[in-house]
Amino acid sequence: MTTPRVHTSELRGTALANEIRARAASAATELTAAGTPPQLAVVVATDDGSSAWYVRSIARAAAKTGIQCTLVELGPKATAEQIRTSLTALSADPEVHGIILQTPLPDGVAFDDLAAAIDPAKDVDGANPLSLGRLTANLPAFAPATAAAVLALLDRHEIELAGRHAVVVGRSTVVGKPTAQLLLQRDATVSICHRHTKDLAEITRRADVLISAAGRIGLITAAHVAPEAVIIDVGTNPTDDGGLVGDVDTASVQGRVAGVTPVPGGVGPVTTALLLQHTVQAARRR
Repeated sequence: MTTPRVHTSELRGTALANEIRARAASAATELTAAGTPPQLAVVVATDDGSSAWYVRSIARAAAKTGIQCTLVELGPKATAEQIRTSLTALSADPEVHGIILQTPLPDGVAFDDLAAAIDPAKDVDGANPLSLGRLTANLPAFAPATAAAVLALLDRHEIELAGRHAVVVGRSTVVGKPTAQLLLQRDATVSICHRHTKDLAEITRRADVLISAAGRIGLITAAHVAPEAVIIDVGTNPTDDGGLVGDVDTASVQGRVAGVTPVPGGVGPVTTALLLQHTVQAARRR
């Protein structure tokens, strides 16, 4: 039987990101006037081009919001001890309110070991294992900004979660696992798929809400989605021509699903805006 075509909404994040940044800018103005100018520090130990683009976008957004953004450039040959020393010093600096450890890291340097050196009170991207543990226990903590952006977009577009089946493709501690935890907190029934999942399409077709964070171009096609499902595409995959595409074959799912986020213009701008929002929240708590 042929599946009837439906109108597919583009679940854009730009307007939401603008609103979040505006609120962060207002808070930053108040904090600065009160003698606590919010400051975000980004530790970079890579010469990766896409990473550099992302860091620049954070710095530009911070400047427009009234948040000082300090880039700590350690270079691609930095040792684990050098990176840990920087994170420890920033954690102890009362003038720094938010800390991000940018990836990728140099070969042989483990992200999880170093993320533990970030003060949880300044861990605005939810990288410290303590932050992830508190998130799992439903205790106050900053969620990874990308995971938080997924939920913010679903709320923005009034997608009901309680009692719905959500499928998360990808199990990283940056996106997949924390997104699943946030969905559970909203009373969704959650399945997590990964590279060892047998018959991915059979599981994703059951999803009312499908979140793909696998980092594989064209992974999700019409064969993977249920009619009128909602898809959040977290993938950010560079193309040979310098562009950016997600995990979802958008042309394939158009007319079948109820909504899908674009790449770029979906999760990305909301993620950056939430990092700024988390920074002013951290500054308020100091």
